[in-house]
Amino acid sequence: MRSPYRTAPPAVLDRSLLRDVSLVCLASGVVGVSFGAIAVAGGLPVWVPVVMSLVVYAGSAQFSAVGILLAGGGPVAAAATGLLLNTRTAAFSLAVADVLGDRGRLARFAGAHLVTDETAAFALAQRDPARRRAAFWISGIGLFAVWNLCVLGGALAGGALGDTARFGLDAAFPAVLVALVLPAVREDAGVRRAALLGGAVALAVTPFVPVGVPVLLALTGLLALGRRA
Repeated sequence: MRSPYRTAPPAVLDRSLLRDVSLVCLASGVVGVSFGAIAVAGGLPVWVPVVMSLVVYAGSAQFSAVGILLAGGGPVAAAATGLLLNTRTAAFSLAVADVLGDRGRLARFAGAHLVTDETAAFALAQRDPARRRAAFWISGIGLFAVWNLCVLGGALAGGALGDTARFGLDAAFPAVLVALVLPAVREDAGVRRAALLGGAVALAVTPFVPVGVPVLLALTGLLALGRRA
């Protein structure tokens, strides 16, 4: 008798999922190179952005912390800013808690470290639990590896790359994320209202708050879903 589990892998690991993960990894790599180059070009030793990427692993928090350090701020202020910007991942962790399930302590710890905007978006975009787990772990491990390798490359290159923002490559990352969430926005009117409200709040506060805080405040868009419920 043929085992029904033989057809599961193609359904979980299809080309579209792997393609989307690859695109996000590419965009993340560009940002990682930029971060490593900016940190070293500003005067920090190579090991600072490399260790920060391994331990902290949060793009907006890392950029903000390095900006504070390069501006003459202390490590306490840099760490506090990073913690503030990363509070949004608490909501993401609750949203993808079922992905980790009853796995061992080590797996849950590793999964918690891999929770980012992108891995949460990949997981929540899947309807099937098996695809949700696959999307989370594949995107999480892929992004972690690409981010750290590219940060190391950018740090070793140092000031040779100059200001990477002049190439406009920083727009690649949000563009890919928008492409990922568009199907959910088109299909569900409630999600559409929440996205519009959150985007409006983020745009309104952007000129007045530090980098990363608008993303945190955009969570107020969830109020639209709360009213529907």
